Amino acid sequence: MDISSLGIAAVAAITTICYLVGLAVKATPCNNDKYIPIACGAVGGILGLVALYTGLPNFPATDPLTAIAVGIVSGLAATGVNQAVKQLSGGK
Repeated sequence: MDISSLGIAAVAAITTICYLVGLAVKATPCNNDKYIPIACGAVGGILGLVALYTGLPNFPATDPLTAIAVGIVSGLAATGVNQAVKQLSGGK
């Protein structure tokens, strides 16, 4: 694997982890869907900081604020992917 692609891989990993967090929130007893985007965005922001401070090469952020923003957008993208799949498959 080419090391230069790890920055984009980190963003995809954040999105995937946040998708799993969303599924975990959905599986909780309260099962309130309004908390899923909040959880995905918060976890994404934290993971963005982790990616920045672990020194991943080519991570698309060079400062903490941008890293948090990249993480939040990646986390919210997980919610969007879930909704797109749901809409395209005709599921509820």
